[in-house]
Amino acid sequence: MKRLLAGATIALASMATGALAQDAVTLQLKWVTQAQFAGYYVAQEKGFYEEAGLDVTIKPGGPDIAPVQVLAGGGADVVVDWMPSALAAREKGVALVNIAQPFARSGMMLTCRKETGIESPENFAGKTLGVWFSGNEYPFLSWMSKLGLPTVGGPSGVTVIKQGFNVDPLIQKQADCISTMTYNEYGQVLDAGIPAEELVVFNYTDQGVATLEDGLYVLEEDLQDPATVDKYARFVKASMRGWEYAAENPDEAAEIVIDNDMTGAQTLAHQQFMMGEIAKLLGDDAALDTAAAENTVAVLMGGGSDPVITQEPEGAWTSVVTDKAAELE
Repeated sequence: MKRLLAGATIALASMATGALAQDAVTLQLKWVTQAQFAGYYVAQEKGFYEEAGLDVTIKPGGPDIAPVQVLAGGGADVVVDWMPSALAAREKGVALVNIAQPFARSGMMLTCRKETGIESPENFAGKTLGVWFSGNEYPFLSWMSKLGLPTVGGPSGVTVIKQGFNVDPLIQKQADCISTMTYNEYGQVLDAGIPAEELVVFNYTDQGVATLEDGLYVLEEDLQDPATVDKYARFVKASMRGWEYAAENPDEAAEIVIDNDMTGAQTLAHQQFMMGEIAKLLGDDAALDTAAAENTVAVLMGGGSDPVITQEPEGAWTSVVTDKAAELE
């Protein structure tokens, strides 16, 4: 009888352990902890990942972290990246695949001081423009190529300075225009004391050169395993629950972001501003709009003699994960 009881105890313990087992997913962010990634932190904080049977680790990014390299090196299962960077990496041999696109719209802009005399892109010639690199420069370079403006300086071209992840070049008048995101640096410019009426803003979407940002990418080989596809589908589903909650509760989402910022560099007021702007970029679901993806490809291939990518990518995105996520309860 004791043996039977012992056996039953072991069996129950085994069942309990199995019920509690969760699939591990490591997410590498494109940048530091901020409301740009609020949906993922909210999904973790509110238990959405746990409910989906997932044990998710969120790794912040930074100026010295390239998500593509982290993924290729096995340091993450999923990364948040911009499509231009992902497609450039794919053409170079890293088989990245977009499995979901929470951000349906681009937040990228070029923000200029009105006093520089810039009223339209035709006034860029001879000006100094601040640009982010590390993969973020691709949409800008394609835009300049479309305008026929060389990026090597001179009166008929533009002088490009490598912009840090701040707005100092505009504040200190080292550049006539700088790169900004609607949800981040533009707010920093306003906070620095330059009112909106003293600025001229060129939104990449309005200029017809917008590319997809903040998609979720994995390695192509991982999609060959049905169990991994199922895991990614649960991750996408739970993440979108997080994004929906964040959009509906922006102040709480901002507080969750602050709680996860181990650097202490973020402020609640700025994260609240950021969350409000981020909500405007989110899609209704995570399904990729193939027309937007194809437009991104067209923008990147329209780079004149030095395009970002030289041929139309094949297999660079898939709906297999979002299709399965849509089927989940």
